[in-house]
Amino acid sequence: MRVFIIAGEPSGDKLGGALMAGLKAMVPEVEFTGIGGQHMEEEGLPSRFPMEELSVMGIAEILPKYRELKRRIRETAEAVIAERPDVVISIDSPDFCLRVHKIVKQSHPSQKVVHYVAPSVWAWRAGRAAKMAKTVDHVLALLPFEPPYMEAAGMSCDFVGHPVVTEPLASREEASAFRETHMIGADQPLVLCLPGSRKSEVSRLGPRFDEALMQLRDREPGLRVVVPTVRGVSKFVRQMTARWPVAPIVVEATEDKRAAFAAADLALAASGTVSLELAANRTPMVIAYDASRITWHIVWNMMKIDTVTLVNLVSDTREIPEFLGPNCQPRLISEKLSQILDDPETRAGQVAAMELTMQRLGEGGEAPGLRAARSVLEFMGR
Repeated sequence: MRVFIIAGEPSGDKLGGALMAGLKAMVPEVEFTGIGGQHMEEEGLPSRFPMEELSVMGIAEILPKYRELKRRIRETAEAVIAERPDVVISIDSPDFCLRVHKIVKQSHPSQKVVHYVAPSVWAWRAGRAAKMAKTVDHVLALLPFEPPYMEAAGMSCDFVGHPVVTEPLASREEASAFRETHMIGADQPLVLCLPGSRKSEVSRLGPRFDEALMQLRDREPGLRVVVPTVRGVSKFVRQMTARWPVAPIVVEATEDKRAAFAAADLALAASGTVSLELAANRTPMVIAYDASRITWHIVWNMMKIDTVTLVNLVSDTREIPEFLGPNCQPRLISEKLSQILDDPETRAGQVAAMELTMQRLGEGGEAPGLRAARSVLEFMGR
């Protein structure tokens, strides 16, 4: 069995690694080629070029790299056409992946194509499902309410669970050891600062998050801050935080990040799947996000929902506070962070929403990577 698999950002790389492991468990002779990051490379993928080249987001951010991205689209499509794999699996990054599929399908209409992560048509741009159906045959959905949207557009779709529910969590001992290693007292508040996994996000949100945390530190003098980061932006994050008035703890190793999530009292995070990682650890949070003025204006006017945080959406609550676009201001953010630290009832409400979210995403069930692999094989008739 030959699989061409494509991921374009860290969250997709995690999904891809788990799916590859699931396929290897069910079809030991499977062979992979394509594009991915660290997790997929560890499962045996020789990435054709660094995945980080595709980790851009937003109209204003993509335009400067458009020519290079277009070249990579053509190059990837030609590789699929030459390889003639049994199946092409793309993971998220629809702006890149769907363009690849279009070229491939024009050359080989019978090529089987699976896309992992349904487009959030329930949130905005409802026409994306119909557009995707022109080149995608089968969809693997992360959220339980997504399959009907995909099926209505003409694709088969399975809810396979979200991988966050099976990711290992640090123990209390590991969390205590993290605090001890970094000389953080039991009575000192520890806040996670998570400004994103893309350089464009980090450069835009990092200074605002720093200012919000500096204002919070005025109210909480013992406050400590830890910034988990990923390979693609680690160097940039370290350079940026070195200029902050009070340097945070920057961690990159998986074990250190896991321990930091368990040890933290609170998190300030960019909008995205990281809210689910925090929910898995039952870590109270504040979500904040902004983009370029052009990108934000276009996206916000297309939104069909009143919240972008997955914990709020899956739990059908609005327990997680958000500061988006024009409201992504350090003063507003710091005031909310302070309130959460001081109010046990607010923290308890967030934890209850997180527990419901994890239950609905499949916590305690079969690993999503295995469910996704089984769905792919059933779609292929194997």
